[in-house]
Amino acid sequence: MLKLSCNGLDRVHSLAQCGFAARPACVGPRRRRTRIGGFRSPGVRAFPVLAVVSNRDGAVVSREEAEVGTLADRLRLGSLTEDGLSYKEKFIVRSYEVGINKTATVETIANLLQEVGCNHAQSVGYSTDGFATTPTMRKLRLIWVTARMHIEIYKYPAWSDVVEIETWCQGEGRVGTRRDFILKDYATDQVIGRATSKWLMMNQDTRRLHKVSDDVREEVLVYCPREPRLAIPEEDSNCLKKIPKLEDPAQYSKVGLVPRRADLDMNQHVNNVAYIGWVLESMPQEIIDSHELQSITLDYRRECGQYDVVDSLTGVEMIQGGAETVPELKATNGSAIAKEAKKQFLHLLRLSTDGLEINRGRTEWRKKAPR
Repeated sequence: MLKLSCNGLDRVHSLAQCGFAARPACVGPRRRRTRIGGFRSPGVRAFPVLAVVSNRDGAVVSREEAEVGTLADRLRLGSLTEDGLSYKEKFIVRSYEVGINKTATVETIANLLQEVGCNHAQSVGYSTDGFATTPTMRKLRLIWVTARMHIEIYKYPAWSDVVEIETWCQGEGRVGTRRDFILKDYATDQVIGRATSKWLMMNQDTRRLHKVSDDVREEVLVYCPREPRLAIPEEDSNCLKKIPKLEDPAQYSKVGLVPRRADLDMNQHVNNVAYIGWVLESMPQEIIDSHELQSITLDYRRECGQYDVVDSLTGVEMIQGGAETVPELKATNGSAIAKEAKKQFLHLLRLSTDGLEINRGRTEWRKKAPR
């Protein structure tokens, strides 16, 4: 029998027990939706969308759908939203995705963000080869690589909780794209996290960055909101704050980290989620024991290969501004977080051989709620 948390038990019981059905038979009260041509009604599973064409105002004017979805499409608990410009998917937190706090780990959260982003791209017809490449990108042998990732977690989901993630992408200047995420507890509709990421294109053969061409931009932007939509308000947030380089010798370090074969992804380099684990390896144990991760920001500066050896460095960063309350950030018990209760750290991942930077990071930690 699958263990269920008491949080929203009545609503998610059927979903947790029948997570691999085409659609749960009864999940409690349903939101009434008006059926728009080509989109699913509450009782009908839509086939994957191959194209959505929108006008200047962002309204959908035409769409093309596959005649038959794959088995994965039919079983997946996700679909495009009614305007066709974002994608939502529900995930059940598995037992192997929780850590010592009996809640999902930040690596689990990051993997779910990557999964929902890729599924969004597949739902509009992008290739599964190279993490959702467009036709022009495949022709030019270009792939997406992560430039920056910022994740904020207000409440960690527990084993058997159901998390709904919404994602959408947007243009980001002339050199990349941006993908944002909102995470909700499906049982309560409470926002439990937000994230934003920036992506650049790289040539798969030369491993050099490549400017986003007009052809690629047109292929991507047709599925994007016309007006900027930000998951995280950029004012008073660390999502854009510059990360200074952590100087050596650092207060804490873990040296000689080696990528596992399982850390490599389909683009033949260490997946961006693996860096999160390396960053946390050098955190002092007393912080791990008494605090939980509130936010993490990573700047990716160099790809890492299978045979590289990595050093992880960590140091305390002083928080400016005293003890005022941080807007919209809540501890697991629902209370507001005061800056005096937070601890902030800087991180650096580098190659052990020559000291070249792989990654810079910043983490914020809050006191664990009493149990």
